[in-house]
Amino acid sequence: MPAVADSVQTALLANRFDGIVREMSNTLLRASRSTVIAAAKDFSCAILTAEDELVTAADGLPVHVFGASLQTKAMRELHDDLALGDAFLHNDPYLGNSHAADHGLLAPVFIDGVHRFTVCAKAHQADIGNSVPTTYHAFARDIYEEGALIFPCVRVQRNYETVKDIVRMCRRRIRVPEQWYGDFLALIGAVRIGERRLQALSDKYGSDTVLTFVDRWLDYSEARMANAIRALPSASRSHESAHDPVEPILPDGIPVHVSLAIDAEAATIEIDLRDNADCVDCGLNQTEASAIANALTAVLNCLDEDIPHNAGAFRRIRVRLRDNCVVGRPAFPHSCSVCTTNVAERLIYAIQGAFARLGEGYGLAEGAASMGAAMAVISGPDARRGGAPYVGQLFLGLGGGPAGPNCDGWLTFCLPTAAGNIRLDSVELDETRYPIAVKSVRVLPGTLGAGRFCGAPATEVIYGPTDSCLTAIIPSDGHHVAPRGAHGGTDGHPGATFKRKPDSGEEKL
Repeated sequence: MPAVADSVQTALLANRFDGIVREMSNTLLRASRSTVIAAAKDFSCAILTAEDELVTAADGLPVHVFGASLQTKAMRELHDDLALGDAFLHNDPYLGNSHAADHGLLAPVFIDGVHRFTVCAKAHQADIGNSVPTTYHAFARDIYEEGALIFPCVRVQRNYETVKDIVRMCRRRIRVPEQWYGDFLALIGAVRIGERRLQALSDKYGSDTVLTFVDRWLDYSEARMANAIRALPSASRSHESAHDPVEPILPDGIPVHVSLAIDAEAATIEIDLRDNADCVDCGLNQTEASAIANALTAVLNCLDEDIPHNAGAFRRIRVRLRDNCVVGRPAFPHSCSVCTTNVAERLIYAIQGAFARLGEGYGLAEGAASMGAAMAVISGPDARRGGAPYVGQLFLGLGGGPAGPNCDGWLTFCLPTAAGNIRLDSVELDETRYPIAVKSVRVLPGTLGAGRFCGAPATEVIYGPTDSCLTAIIPSDGHHVAPRGAHGGTDGHPGATFKRKPDSGEEKL
C-alpha cells in the first residue's frame, strides 16, 4: 500500500507542478502587450531546482527551456547574495541564454528560508534595440553590429522592488518602450505567480514532501528514458542537413553534420556536434543553450511522447559540443541573433534524419524551413496613430511539419524548435494592430512531401501596407535546400519570397 500511495502522490504533485507553470504562462499570455507574446505565444515558463535541474516546463518551447539550467547556474554563480524578492533579467547568449531577443526573468524561490527552486519566464521580444528593427539580425557580423542590449543575469528586483535604472535603460533604447515595459511587467507577474504557488504548495504538503517528490519524479523520468533507449538498437549513425546559401557571406550555405551513438545496454544516447564549421561572421551561430536544447528536442521527437521532458530524462542524453563552432559554443563576439531558428531547425532535422537511418519505424523526415515573409518582423510609422512607430513579428503562416513513421505532418507546425506550440495569428487582429492589409492566406496544392505518410503542404500569404511605408525583415531559409523526405518519401516544396509591385509584377527576393 505505501508504494501505491507514493505513486499517487507523485502523479498528483507532478500535475500540480505542471499546473503552476501553466498558471505562470496564462499570466504572461493575458498581461503582455506585444502580439508575439499575447497572440503567437512565443514564450515559455519553467520550474527548476536550486541545483539547476529542470522539473517541468509544461507546454513551453523547447528552445527556450531545455537549456534553462545554464541560466540558473549563472544566476547562482554571479550572485552569492540571493534573497527573497530578487529577480534577474538574463538574455546573454554567451552565458546560457538562447538569443538576445529572448528576455528571461529568473526568480529564486525560498521555502523555510532556503533557496529551493528557481522560476523562469522567458519571452521573445518585439524589439530589443538592435541596429535594425528586427530581433533576427542575420547579417550581423558580431554582437556589436547586432546592437542588442545584453543583460548578463542582472538583478532587476530586490525585495520585490524594481530597479528603475534598468527600466530606464531599456525604455531609452528599445523602439517601442511602452510595449516592452508592458511585456516586462508581465514577465515579473509570471515569476511571482510561480513563486507564490510553490510556497503555497510547500505549506500544504510540507517542504520535505515536495523535495522528496522532486527527487522521485526526476528518477522516474530517467528510468522512463532508459527503458525507451533500451528498446532501440545499439548503433552509430551520421546524417547531414544544410542551411541555404547566404549571399555574399556564405555562398555554399552551412552544412550541419551530426553523429548519433545509441548504447542500448547502457541506455544512453550521444549526439556529437563537433564535426561542424567554426563560427561564421553572421547571426546564424548557435548558442550553447540552443544547441543543447535542439539536440534534446530531436531525440525526444524520436522516442515515446509521454516520457517526461525534464532533467531526469536528460541524464541519459549526452550532447558533445566544441568551442567556436557554428553548432556549438559561440566564441565572443560572434553574433547568435538567429540561433533559435534557421540553423537550429536544420540541426533538429539532421538528428531526426540520423534516427531514420536506423531503419523503418524510426526518425522523421524534414519539415519546412521557417522565417519566411509570413513570419517577418515588420516596422514603420502608423498613420492611423499620428505616425507613431510600430515593431512586431507576424505569424500569419506557419511552416508545415514533417512526416513521421505513423502520421502525416502538421499543417501549422511552424518550426521544430517550438514543437508546434506557436500560435497562428488572427488576420483581423493583425490588421487592427498594424497598418497592413492581408490579401490572402491559403494552402498551396501540390506542395506536400508525398509518401506512406505525407509532409504538410506549404502555405502562401500575401500582405502589404495600407497607407504608409513598411519594412519587412525576412531571414528565411529553405529556398534552395527543400525539406528532405525519409525512407523513400519525396522531398517537400522549397520556399519562396516575392515582392509584388503595383505596376511591374513580382520580384523574387
